[in-house]
Amino acid sequence: MAPGRLTARARAELAARASYGRLVAVLAAPTGDLAAAEDALADAFERALITWPRDGVPDNPEGWLLTVARNRLKDLWKSAAVRLRAPLDDSTLERTAPTGNGPLAPADHLSPGAPSLAALEALDADAIPDKRIELLCVCAHPAIDPGIRTPLMLNTVLGLTAADIAAAYALPEQTMAQRLVRAKRRIRNTRIPFVLPSMTDLPKRLPALLEAVYGAYAIDWPTAGADARHTPDSLAGEALYLAETLAALLPDEPEVLGLAALVALSIARMPARAGSAGELVALDDQDPGRWDAALIARGERYLRRAQALHQVGRFQLEAAIQSAHCDRARSGVTNWAALKTLHTALVRLSPTVGARVALAAVLGEADGPAAGLVVLDVLALDRPEAGTFQPLWATRAHLLAEAGRVADARAAYERAVDLAGDERLRAALRQRAGALPPG
Repeated sequence: MAPGRLTARARAELAARASYGRLVAVLAAPTGDLAAAEDALADAFERALITWPRDGVPDNPEGWLLTVARNRLKDLWKSAAVRLRAPLDDSTLERTAPTGNGPLAPADHLSPGAPSLAALEALDADAIPDKRIELLCVCAHPAIDPGIRTPLMLNTVLGLTAADIAAAYALPEQTMAQRLVRAKRRIRNTRIPFVLPSMTDLPKRLPALLEAVYGAYAIDWPTAGADARHTPDSLAGEALYLAETLAALLPDEPEVLGLAALVALSIARMPARAGSAGELVALDDQDPGRWDAALIARGERYLRRAQALHQVGRFQLEAAIQSAHCDRARSGVTNWAALKTLHTALVRLSPTVGARVALAAVLGEADGPAAGLVVLDVLALDRPEAGTFQPLWATRAHLLAEAGRVADARAAYERAVDLAGDERLRAALRQRAGALPPG
């Protein structure tokens, strides 16, 4: 019995992670009430953890979760509390979701987000529609504060917790949680429609959409497994799906194509990131024969299409950097001169801490470790907060070792290990520190 229970519980947890965004989007679409949809879905997941180990996993786990959550919402909306707040006459119950791009003022007789039971009843548990792109667009609506749009997408569509997002934004968890609650309330109260904006309006929402997709990829990248592209609960795989979906919707937007290229080219190398014992393998040490050649070719096609539009942007430059690394599968060598040019251009366009650390690493290879250390020293003066950025210390440790400053390198490795969140990364860093000569 124990193995069966464990298997059923694992299936429930996998469904929770893999289906979260799709189910929240479809449950919230009729009303715009994200909080209610999330609560109903949480209740369904809780019931799955209890009933699946006892009764067995249903043939359609996602459909089961949708049905339970939908019934929970119906019970909520028919409750006396909801009736007191907003009487549900026949016209209210049959009202369909609004359409258009702008927020709608609530009608006098209708509370914000009043339910459309007919729309919920119409959902087919065996053919659940995918409304994640629509939900992304809702989160990027002009009525939502620009500063919370990307975190809201990461939370509602991609299932990241407030704690995860707060850590990525270097904010207290409570602050992030409060901002997310206010944004969801804003969506409900303004009744922002869950529809794709017009082709003239959609590009205006792109920056936040692209940042959210990129954020999912970047957050998952350090710990993603070799088969992340095909793992149902992988954020990196989800990022690839969303990036390619946006590329299909907006085939003439160069940064959309650039992001699709970036994610595809990066994920293509994942099969070679781990050795036979599960240890991390550095990019320069990876066997290009293990890279996904078909996915690389797909990424290159996206990049060529973006470049043909002659509007260079950040994601295109990052994709070009990944393309230069992937070219080692063809040439057998890494073109450090080309990477230096691309990283320099990226820092000029988008001088983030991560971009500047990456430039330092490339300069260390192209021009020697002293050149890379100068960039890191300047960064430490310009951006004191970079002192908690783990890749900075890993890069600094490597450059110091290459420069023969063994004691400084060992101290930098210790700091990099302390800041690393993944045990495989910590093990790799300890191994490099252990290989340093005495000194």
